[in-house]
Amino acid sequence: MMSVAPSGGCLLDLPWEDILVPHVLCHLPLRQLLSLQRVSKSFQSLVQLFLANMRCFDSSKIGPAIPRAAFVNLMKDNEVLHQLVLQNCSDWLTDRELLPVIGQNHHLQQIQLKGCAQLSRHALVAISLSCPNLRCLSLAHCEWVDSLSLRSLADHCKALEAVDLTACRQLKDEAICYLAQKCGKLKSVSLAVNANVGDGAVEEIAKCCPELEHLDLTGCLRVKNESIRVLAEYCPKLRSLKVKHCHNVAESSLSILRGRGVELDVEPPLQRALVLLQDVVGFAPFINLQI
Repeated sequence: MMSVAPSGGCLLDLPWEDILVPHVLCHLPLRQLLSLQRVSKSFQSLVQLFLANMRCFDSSKIGPAIPRAAFVNLMKDNEVLHQLVLQNCSDWLTDRELLPVIGQNHHLQQIQLKGCAQLSRHALVAISLSCPNLRCLSLAHCEWVDSLSLRSLADHCKALEAVDLTACRQLKDEAICYLAQKCGKLKSVSLAVNANVGDGAVEEIAKCCPELEHLDLTGCLRVKNESIRVLAEYCPKLRSLKVKHCHNVAESSLSILRGRGVELDVEPPLQRALVLLQDVVGFAPFINLQI
């Protein structure tokens, strides 16, 4: 049903839900919307209508310095969000602000909380209970993520396709294995910068997630050659693998993936040697690679 604004001005005379919300306000930055709602009560009502029907909220379009009260006001009437991007909002975002938004938005498919350090494990439990259609979740540098909250996510978000657990240092192999067993549709996983992750987690991901395309193991010091071989055997769709600073992973296992065209973030030994030599002597010597 079409809503019609008061007849006080030409712009507001246009149909709100059919014209202004989907074709005008959607092109305005959030900062301008915040300013627009202070013009008059009619504009305030118009902006609130837009916010209540907004499918994507991205804090980067406002900036990390968004006032806590402004965020609460922006989200208070919205129950149709599909995408929530709040990365690097650690200065103001706590469970108190996030949990009501999660609790009233059951259609969320993508949530990014990278660097939101003031949240707690209750935030992840709330996400798992309220967002059954979740596809993509970023928890990078959220050290509050623990095994119990990750198990809750695995139990309730079976459609998960991408998860970023970079620097979630409380997590160990057991929790990652449980996630892999429950979420077999995973295509992209990051376990980077986690010294507790080892071969057990990588092998379980390989065996349980045949759709896996991207895996980031940067700095996972306990990962060794054997799990990389298992990865090559069980993940035919793998497109990229990051193993930089994984000192126990050698070319003997990587060569299998390299031969399949998988993108790796480490050069083959000969290439590394040539680069090193070029740095030392200032030129790359001619080498007959067909010998």
